[in-house]
Amino acid sequence: MSTDENRNEQIDELKAAAEAAAEDSQASEQETEPGETSEMEALKEQVKEFQEQVLRSQAEMQNVRRRAEMDVEKAHKFALEKFVKELLPVADSLEKAVESTEGQENSGDLVASIRQGVEMTLNLLESSLKKFNVEPLNPIGEPFDPQRHEAMSLVSAPDAEPNSVVAVVQKGYLLNGRVVRPAMVMVAKAQDAPKIDEQA
Repeated sequence: MSTDENRNEQIDELKAAAEAAAEDSQASEQETEPGETSEMEALKEQVKEFQEQVLRSQAEMQNVRRRAEMDVEKAHKFALEKFVKELLPVADSLEKAVESTEGQENSGDLVASIRQGVEMTLNLLESSLKKFNVEPLNPIGEPFDPQRHEAMSLVSAPDAEPNSVVAVVQKGYLLNGRVVRPAMVMVAKAQDAPKIDEQA
């Protein structure tokens, strides 16, 4: 006899057993006395309560699983945050070294080669940071956003929109879209803004 035939026989036996059980339960329901009916209803209510508890616990377990998955995902995404914060001063120093050699083209080959080496090192560091979703935040011309920018001072800038960034003192950085370090910026003040007494 093949396995399919065995399966079919088992299914037929199970169906017959289920039909017999249903007939027995119908017969027993018809034979029950009034006291047994209330007891049966109480048991049915208890079964309903247990089923609801099972459903609630299953939903709670799904919520716990989802929360744990989100926590693990965040841990993976932002695990490098402390390490990135430690590397940012290195990037700042390399940028300052490049800036300090600007305008020194006629100082000689030594200065030019040092500048070229520092630029290459800075580019290497920036590309390595980019591989791990670290992006610079250089917001010149953008509206001031206290979530991403740190205002160093208000300056009068007739060409710029009021409350927009006119200069960046120190670049900010994002890790996977989250601010690791806010950009330190100078913000344009409105022309008709009242004077602030800075000595007060």
